[in-house]
Formats: sequence, C-alpha cells, structure tokens
Amino acid sequence: MVADEFIAESRLLVRELTAKLYKRNPQELAKNSGMTIAIRLKQLSSKPGQLNFPELRGKQEVEAMQLVFDPSFKGDRVFALAVGLGGMLRYAYGYNPELFLFDSLDSDRLIASAHNVEALLWRLKNTRWSNNTPYLITSEYQGVTDNLSFERLFGKLIVLQEMMARIAGDSTDRYVNKVVHTASSVFIPLPI
Repeated sequence: MVADEFIAESRLLVRELTAKLYKRNPQELAKNSGMTIAIRLKQLSSKPGQLNFPELRGKQEVEAMQLVFDPSFKGDRVFALAVGLGGMLRYAYGYNPELFLFDSLDSDRLIASAHNVEALLWRLKNTRWSNNTPYLITSEYQGVTDNLSFERLFGKLIVLQEMMARIAGDSTDRYVNKVVHTASSVFIPLPI
C-alpha cells in the first residue's frame, strides 16, 4: 500500500511538472499543430509500461531526458522531459502501476532515479543555449528567479525516490548503495 501511494504521488508530480513546464514554455507545445496540454497529459497516462513515442526517436527514460539538452533536437523538449522522467520513474518501480504482497523493489534503481531527478534539475538550471537562455524556462525568467514551485516539485520527487529506496532496502535487509552527491550533470543508468 505504501509503494502504491509513492507510485501514484510520483505520477501526479510528473503531471503537475509537465503542465507547469508547458505554461512557462508554450513554444514547445506549439511545435505540434493542434497539441494541447490535456492531450499531452493523456498520452503520458494512458500508456502502461514503457513510454515509447516515435516523435522522440524511440528514446526512453534517461535517453529521452538527454534530448531536452540536445541542441540538434527540434521536437517538443517538455514532452521529452516528461517522457524521460515519467518513464524512468516507472522503470524504478518495475513498470508496475501498483504492487502486490510478493512484489519487490530494487533500491538501487530507486536511489539512482533520485540522483537523476537531482541531475535533471541541475541541468535545467545550468545548461543553456549559446545565447545564454535556458533550454526550458523553470524557476528563472529573463535572469530573475521568479517561480520556486519547480524546485518544490522536483524536491518532492527526489524525497519520494530516496524514501522508497530506504524502505525497499530495509525490507530486504540489503544495503542501499549511496550515490555520491556532487554537482554533476551526469545521468546514471538505472541498474538492470
């Protein structure tokens, strides 16, 4: 029941982040004629398992998040972020929308996903186009920090993943491998 709540909450947070990112970056939604936030959110939630979309060239999870920062990518960067982040979190929970008594979770995947959310937040704040504008506008607009709600949402996701990693590690009496927290912009592949 606890894991189910964590899964549901993380999906709600990704949906909220997606909607907020589209509001701050409407040019991304406009890259697909007739696209709306509601359609994008439906695309993200109506598909069980892996999130695989042709417009992202089949890239999923960490690879989809990398597209956000790829200068040659001409597609919807908000969608790439949402697919990557949402898919990575699904993978961390074994692609299960809910867990049952005999299901188990991999604490290493969960802690790696927490690190990747941190790395994503750092990259959103620090990786920029050659003209010094961010790839996606989040907390900062025209050089002024004006919206810290993104920080709070990303922080909640990080805490959820770290707590579930601790719970999963404790439930199997395994040691949770700690990821060295550095100001790194490197995504860590989640263990297989």
